[in-house]
Amino acid sequence: MAKRLTLFILIALALGIVVGWSINLQIDDGTPAAAATLKTIGGYFSLVTTIFLQLIKMIIAPLVFGTLVSGIAHMGDTGALGRVGLKALLWFIGASLVSLTLGLIMVHLLHPGIGLNLPIPPATAATGLAKASFDPVDFVKHIFPTSIVGVMATNDILPIVVFSLFFGVAMTAIGERARPIVRATDALVAVMLQVTDYVMRFAPFAVFGAVAAALTQNGPRVIGQLAYFMGSFYIGLALLWVLLIGIAFLVIGRRTGLLLRYIREPALLAFSTASSEAALPRTLEALERFGVPPRIASFVLPLGYSFNLDGSMMYMTFASLFIAQAYGIELSLATQVGMLLMLMVTSKGIAGVPRASLVVIAATLPHFNIPDAGLLLILAIDNFLDMGRSATNVLGNAIAASVVSKWEGGFEPPAAPEIEPPHAPTHGLIGHA
Repeated sequence: MAKRLTLFILIALALGIVVGWSINLQIDDGTPAAAATLKTIGGYFSLVTTIFLQLIKMIIAPLVFGTLVSGIAHMGDTGALGRVGLKALLWFIGASLVSLTLGLIMVHLLHPGIGLNLPIPPATAATGLAKASFDPVDFVKHIFPTSIVGVMATNDILPIVVFSLFFGVAMTAIGERARPIVRATDALVAVMLQVTDYVMRFAPFAVFGAVAAALTQNGPRVIGQLAYFMGSFYIGLALLWVLLIGIAFLVIGRRTGLLLRYIREPALLAFSTASSEAALPRTLEALERFGVPPRIASFVLPLGYSFNLDGSMMYMTFASLFIAQAYGIELSLATQVGMLLMLMVTSKGIAGVPRASLVVIAATLPHFNIPDAGLLLILAIDNFLDMGRSATNVLGNAIAASVVSKWEGGFEPPAAPEIEPPHAPTHGLIGHA
């Protein structure tokens, strides 16, 4: 099933390109009426993807809660929990700095915004994106939920993680009396993985809809106009992949190749749907099959979705400086370093926000006297850029969980890659009793 699903996703990706491109070429004549028609048709295609992503979001809150609580309960003591958490956060900070810095370096080497022949939007043009500035007080208050039901309803991962930490530690503290709840959370994870298996059978249709909608509405012309910007960004992502995989090889060794083999499907799913969130359940399963202990995978991966989005981090500095170049704005090295650090901090507060990278950029640019209207230059191709950064986010979080596992004593025996993971694992993410 796993191999067939990957094949079906690739076929759907190719069909989506052909269908979307063909429709655009047939209808697009440059008139407002044609643009409206293409938008309507693209909306019908997008409906399929929207249904799939909503089904994925339906899974995420109970899956994150169940895996975290179960993992903490099986971890044994709070000392181990603190040790794993500290190692994970140190990795996240290091990886974020590397990603942001690489984006800064690449935009200076390739100069994608210099000499841009597209008309620059007026500095006062509206982007339609939220621009609320980062407030440390609001961020800290946001971390601690007033209602677990409320944050689960909105799939706000970071507060769910905080509540799950308290809940799991409390279960560990009361010992044997919590045993029925531990069994219940283990069963919850098994059930949610079975639901994931059902939902994933719909993935090829979602991939087809996402790609067809993007090509129908925008066509190949917009890609050609900003081809150099897109190419420069993907060169940067390729270098980031090489860097992350190289670091993983230094820590994990030759087993890194096996890890890449296991996360191939979730990375492809994230790429084709432009959503790293869609790949979360499958990434958890892939890490389990690779041999990352359940207590570590179920703890590190949800944290990574708030603190370790490597592809998005690189995009933030790359896109911000691209806009500065397009407007001809010179920034000193000290200013660029300040922008890098600000992006690193502000990006931690909006996990789960739609088009989160663009929202962070829109909030950051005014602080450095760069018109945020420059985002209008890249809004049309953002979906194609989001595909690359979403896949990179999956890779970065899978490597983070694997590295922390290695630091914590190693891996469990891997499952055979060609064998589909069982629908209701007896150890896997739910750990050993």
